[in-house]
Order: sequence, then structure tokens, then C-alpha cells
Amino acid sequence: MFNKYIKIFLAVGVLIYSIYEFSEGYIGAGIMWILLASIFIFLFFKNEMILLAFFQLRKQNFEGANKWLSKIKNPKSSLTIKQQGYYNYLKGIMVSQTNMNEAEKYFKKAVALGLSMDTDMAMTKLNLAGIAMSKNRKREAEILLSEAKKLDKQNMMEDQIKMMKDQMKRSGQPKQQFGGGRSGRGGRR
Repeated sequence: MFNKYIKIFLAVGVLIYSIYEFSEGYIGAGIMWILLASIFIFLFFKNEMILLAFFQLRKQNFEGANKWLSKIKNPKSSLTIKQQGYYNYLKGIMVSQTNMNEAEKYFKKAVALGLSMDTDMAMTKLNLAGIAMSKNRKREAEILLSEAKKLDKQNMMEDQIKMMKDQMKRSGQPKQQFGGGRSGRGGRR
């Protein structure tokens, strides 16, 4: 994995060489070098390790996704800000399987750094709402759910949001106690 600045340096170097190829009359070679430079530019904006981790996650291979994410040693120096947001988003998904407290930290950091797509941000807020609800922070969960609903413009997570709201309503209802004190059965005669 290259540092983000090395990718830009390589792209500029390859573009300069493609201009040289055009000036020498080798049009086909110049076009090929421009295409190679576009790959480096693409990888500057979309990190290859994060793309591979998303691919593994799509195949439900959490172990493989975690392997690709662990290859990113220093996210601050090798990733752009949006890529750092996705790195934390993916780490939060991986860690949420085992440790909710650590997952909450990753999700909050992803929200602070920002994500490119609204659906990804909605999913992050939905996960944070679930964590807040499990920690009995109902008000925070309600706020996060309403933010997730606003961000979910294509209604892809409508069922999950509705299910979580129903769960919050059920947890807020008082528990009914049956069989307490003297009753017809089990009481004193």
C-alpha cells in the first residue's frame, strides 16, 4: 500500500511521461500512460485496502475484511479524511460483533470524519442508535434514529428503523407483574 502522497507523485510522473510520449509521436503509448495515471488518481480517492475490505464484507467474510483493514498501519498518514471515515466505519462493523463500547468509538469517529454516501452515514447512525438503546440511553437513540431516517432518502433501511422504534416503544412500557402478593392461586388460604 502506497502513501497517499506517493500516489499523487506517481500520477504526476506518469502524466509527464505520457506528454513526452505524445510529443515523440507515440499516441497509443501516451494514451496507455494516461490510463495508468488515472488508476493512481483513482486510488488516491478510493483506497485499495478499503475497497478490498468492502468486497470481503459483501461476501460476508468478516475475517477477510478485517485482514485487509489491518494492512492499513497508520490511517492518518495513508488515507484522506473521507477514507479515514470509512476505515472507522468498517472497523466499527467488525468490532461490533464482539465489543460494543469499542464499536461505538469507531462509529462516532466515522460520523465526525464524515462519509461520502448518505446511506452509509444513515447506517452508522442506526448502529449508534442500537448501541445507545442497549445502554438505556433512549433519548440519544431517538435522536440518532430520526437523523438516520432523514439520511435514508431511498428508504433502504426503513424496516430496520421501524423495528428499532417498535423495540424502543416496548422497552419503554412498564412491566406487568403477575402473581404478586395474595392472589387466587398460590396465596394463603
